[in-house]
Amino acid sequence: MTPTQALTAKPHQPVAPAWHTVVVVVLMLGISFMGSRTRSFPGVSAYGHIVGYLLVMVVEWVTVAFIWFGIRRRGIAMSELVGGKWARPRAVLLDVAIAIGFLIIAALILNGIQYLLKAVQNPAIRSMFPHGPAEIFFYLLLVATAGFCEELIFRGYLQRQFNALTHAAAGGIVLQGLVFGASHGYQGWKFMLIIAVFGMMFGLLAYWRRSLRPGMIAHFLQDGLGGLLGPHLH
Repeated sequence: MTPTQALTAKPHQPVAPAWHTVVVVVLMLGISFMGSRTRSFPGVSAYGHIVGYLLVMVVEWVTVAFIWFGIRRRGIAMSELVGGKWARPRAVLLDVAIAIGFLIIAALILNGIQYLLKAVQNPAIRSMFPHGPAEIFFYLLLVATAGFCEELIFRGYLQRQFNALTHAAAGGIVLQGLVFGASHGYQGWKFMLIIAVFGMMFGLLAYWRRSLRPGMIAHFLQDGLGGLLGPHLH
């Protein structure tokens, strides 16, 4: 039986050891804690935007490499976490359309939650916005990294691990969403709650499509447009 067949036959099978998941979660929450203390996007207040972006990219790619190390010990490929196929251009266009539709629905829901919480965008969120061509270039590299890495970390890896822990798809979706929200400490507790709900919605999308590809596209579009338009809207 191939790794793919094994995962299909046992949907609640963990993809890595428990200690490996603890390390990933502690790393995410540790970085969040440091960001909550500075009240700014990680690294930006101390080193400036470009270096801050690069530091976050390094951390995310190192985390993905660590996940690869963990799942490789179980004979599982990274492509199994990503899922889906783009055999034809039509498949790409379908995922782009799903990503855009997902963002429209998510915006309606999350804006409603933001209104109820009376959450106002704070300086910590605005600290991540790029200014000037060089910062915009590195910011786009950052959001491309986040789109791939964060979807793989939270929806590809943690969702599978929490699914195995709880023996329920809903458990995986909810728990990874909570960790996703908790990993954004620099944005304050109200936006952490909103982001947790957003993470659960991304989890539902990944569960429905059996693929991270639409979520990766949506993640990139959300962060990219938010960062580029943000300085002109506030």
